[in-house]
Amino acid sequence: MKEASVTIGGELKSAIGAGMMILVGVEHEDGQDDVDWLVKKVLSLRIFDDENGVMNRSVLDVGGRILVVSQFTLHASTKKGNRPSYIRAARPEHAIPLYRSFIDGLNAGLPQPCGEGEFGADMKVALINDGPVTIIIDSKLKE
Repeated sequence: MKEASVTIGGELKSAIGAGMMILVGVEHEDGQDDVDWLVKKVLSLRIFDDENGVMNRSVLDVGGRILVVSQFTLHASTKKGNRPSYIRAARPEHAIPLYRSFIDGLNAGLPQPCGEGEFGADMKVALINDGPVTIIIDSKLKE
């Protein structure tokens, strides 16, 4: 990713240059073990090019930044009808602590703090993707 930003109510909340923009959706069945696994996976994921143009470097290796945005709509089910159902998405009282824990875990492993969106806010998210490379990581599929 070349750059990403989040604007809320016309005010720039966060902006980063090269790195990763992570859209985070929390399911009602998710727990701290899912967060811990995702933090480790994200920090170790080799998705940046090395000197030979091969995706072989992590965000840490390239000194990239991370922008984290909550996105409950990732859990949309479109199986029935034409209006998505979000019944798999966790309620805020469950999702917010896990979302915060994910950000805290990333910050503990990064030299610079993550940029952040705001949970539940009406956010305008901008992204200039590189490649594009877009990867879905589901902690329920870790084994």
